[in-house]
Amino acid sequence: MTDSEHQMEAPSAPEPRRASRRSFFTGALGTGLAAATLAGRAVAQTTPAPSPSPSPSPSPSPSPTGTPTPGLSDVDILNFALNLEYLQANYYSYAIGSGALAATDISGTGTAGAASGGRAVSFGTETVIQAYAREIAADSLAQVRFLRGQLPSTAVIAQPAIDLSVSPTSAFSVAARRAGIIAGTGDSFDPYASVDNFLIGAFLFKDVAVTAYKGAAPLIFNKTFLESAAGIMATHAYHAATIRTLLYRRGQANAVLIPWTTGIAAARDALDGAPTEDLIRGIAPNDDQGVAKVSTPDGDRANIVPSNSNGITFSRSPTQVLNIVYLNAAAVTSGGFFPSGVNGTAKTSAASG
Repeated sequence: MTDSEHQMEAPSAPEPRRASRRSFFTGALGTGLAAATLAGRAVAQTTPAPSPSPSPSPSPSPSPTGTPTPGLSDVDILNFALNLEYLQANYYSYAIGSGALAATDISGTGTAGAASGGRAVSFGTETVIQAYAREIAADSLAQVRFLRGQLPSTAVIAQPAIDLSVSPTSAFSVAARRAGIIAGTGDSFDPYASVDNFLIGAFLFKDVAVTAYKGAAPLIFNKTFLESAAGIMATHAYHAATIRTLLYRRGQANAVLIPWTTGIAAARDALDGAPTEDLIRGIAPNDDQGVAKVSTPDGDRANIVPSNSNGITFSRSPTQVLNIVYLNAAAVTSGGFFPSGVNGTAKTSAASG
């Protein structure tokens, strides 16, 4: 049994519909990784002050009421986001048959690595889903290039090693085993083997991306970049909702799909901790949700959006995101989809148990 699997042995019981979400701030500011501004303050540090022209540049100074992120510069935070975009962009690029990202899109500082183990999905007659996959792949690559473009050329991190393989010890298999999709230590999960498996792989990544960007919103000082970051989050949310809708619909014919999403949600909850509930900010100890239908006095309804009773979706801090992509509930610097860790300063997950 791998270290990642050992850390994932005790899932929190999934609920059909959580009434609230995760605390982005609880315990995170003390680690110096909570301020997932992702990109805003990187621009604020590296571009001139806004002018009255129609296309203002981001301001170099935060709001007087703002507090700098302890231990992290804005460049550090932007690079943290870039690690996550490298992961997603490679997954979709492989799936549509384009292979790994080009060298010009992944060069930079830090320990460079390859995205290995991916391959094309055979979409067959599922031409509509194939078209969706191509759109998501294009958007993901554009986001990689956009984030790289916000950094000084000497500060852009290289892509780290990324595990997209399908062996029994691969990141996908470890995650699937924890979610109850596969059972034995010799079993493996192949997200490229079918359209349904591909959608499960996409579900694993996209919901995490939305929560990471949502967590950035309260801490971005520069309004010009806040709008850009909100746009990236919205793109991820559109993608995530499309994937969740497809899984809900296809789950009516393939009975395993909806329980698989519930298992993945429970696994992510078990990894990223249990902060105190805050309904207004969208916070709860168990916030993640699959796509199982919800029974109400007015009848059954779908669960496309993982929102709370106020209709608010939740946030994750960088440490929580790293717990998930490292597939480890402990404070570690590598594992899971990043076997050698991420590049940049923000690279340690939190002890979330």
